[in-house]
Amino acid sequence: MIRKLLFSAATLAITAGGAFAADLPNSKGPPMFAPPPPAFTWTGPYIGGQVGYQWGTSDPFFTSKLAPGTILTGNNYSNQGVVGGGHIGFNYQVSQFVFGFEADAEGTSYKGSGVQFVCGPTCVSSTRINAEGSVRGRLGWAWDRILFYGTGGAAFASIRNTFSDPFGLDLHTFSRAGWTVGGGAEYAIDPNWSVRIEYRYTDYGQAMSFPLTNTTGGLVTEHLHERDNRVEAGFSYRFDMLAPPAPVVAKY
Repeated sequence: MIRKLLFSAATLAITAGGAFAADLPNSKGPPMFAPPPPAFTWTGPYIGGQVGYQWGTSDPFFTSKLAPGTILTGNNYSNQGVVGGGHIGFNYQVSQFVFGFEADAEGTSYKGSGVQFVCGPTCVSSTRINAEGSVRGRLGWAWDRILFYGTGGAAFASIRNTFSDPFGLDLHTFSRAGWTVGGGAEYAIDPNWSVRIEYRYTDYGQAMSFPLTNTTGGLVTEHLHERDNRVEAGFSYRFDMLAPPAPVVAKY
């Protein structure tokens, strides 16, 4: 009988102790569940810079008042130089497609010259572009943090042309509008910073025309068609459109 009483008392004590322990607070606290990281997106406004190499061709021809309607062939010449500046734009991503627009402004050392035999081997025509810019649309395909894109739109430049011979110099500066088209690839280093490589071809439209007043007395007019290419490397900083969501805390 005594043995049965002792066994019952021990069983009751163990059961009560377990119930009391279950009521004690958990020193570890409630578990925390961090949200998964947000999916990467190219959507958002951005700014950046670029620098590269520019090369192209000046294509002159000449007309004379002494022979109206006659075209005097000129000699094409090559131009080259360093180009660089800044850009600003906006991207919007839908599934894997990225739509956007971009504007840039650049300075350049682009220049070149060539002999023009229209008035002898001492006549030289030269071209220099000091500043240019563009406003373009962009359409791309994104593979996570890699973006392949095409771009095209309007281009603008300040073009200076000189024509010289031993007896004088004609200098003209034009503000020209044309078109530009190209493409590139961009890689996002993190959610904000990205690097890019881009190629573009630019054509400044119909030939510029100016009379050679000082060198030919205005009897000859030069017409110049300007085209160029460029390859540039650059970087961009994309601004976040929305703040990240607050962490989720499980409550008990």
